[in-house]
Amino acid sequence: MSARALRLGGWWVLALLVASGFALAGRWQLSRMHEKEAMLAAAGRALDRAHPQPLLLASDPRRAQAYDWSEGSGTVLDATLWLDAQQREGRVGVRMYCVLLPDDGVQAVFVDAGWWPLDGRRALPAAACAAGVGQAVRGLLAPPPATGLAHGDALARQPTGQWLAPRLDLPAAAAAFGLKTGVAPRVLRLDPDRRAGDAGLLAAAGTRDLDILPNTMTPERHLGYAVQWFGLALTVLVVAAVLTFRKKTP
Repeated sequence: MSARALRLGGWWVLALLVASGFALAGRWQLSRMHEKEAMLAAAGRALDRAHPQPLLLASDPRRAQAYDWSEGSGTVLDATLWLDAQQREGRVGVRMYCVLLPDDGVQAVFVDAGWWPLDGRRALPAAACAAGVGQAVRGLLAPPPATGLAHGDALARQPTGQWLAPRLDLPAAAAAFGLKTGVAPRVLRLDPDRRAGDAGLLAAAGTRDLDILPNTMTPERHLGYAVQWFGLALTVLVVAAVLTFRKKTP
């Protein structure tokens, strides 16, 4: 075998390895697109306000990644957790989480009570969870926000006495708040619609929504990245073919 054939074989092996890597990245992006499309579809089906589920369902480990519209009542503790780096309409702020002990449940449920913007000084809002017994709540039971790459403490006490968390680590938050009952694997995202007679958490001043993907890529963006990765894989193969079959100039 000639030296040129050996060189060509080596370059083709390298090209195939690189193209395969790009193709695998594209397949991963497509899989994430399908996962998020399934999440959005499941959440859409769960928004059946005419048939609310009991809050007890929040503690079911088999439905830890599912979505259910739920109503109930319980005791709200005097504890407020602010989740940092939460985006809404291009602005960065924090989300307020409260702790609810449901009347029909055995585990505490963390409740997403709304979003607040942060100013340039990053001063946390002065708002706090409306503690009290017999508080009625309604909203979407959903998996907690994705934690991403975990590094550093899950939450920290601020000089003002408030709790700030870079990610929502439910077991760590339960330990910090001394919740001996344990914590449900899902959170309750309060109904954005405020109605006459709403009180307590339902009347809280935070901006509420049921956006399932507020701080992560949409399925459309995953599809766009997948097309880019597959395009790079094809480009590598085309370049390798052109370099292989081009005619030598005299």
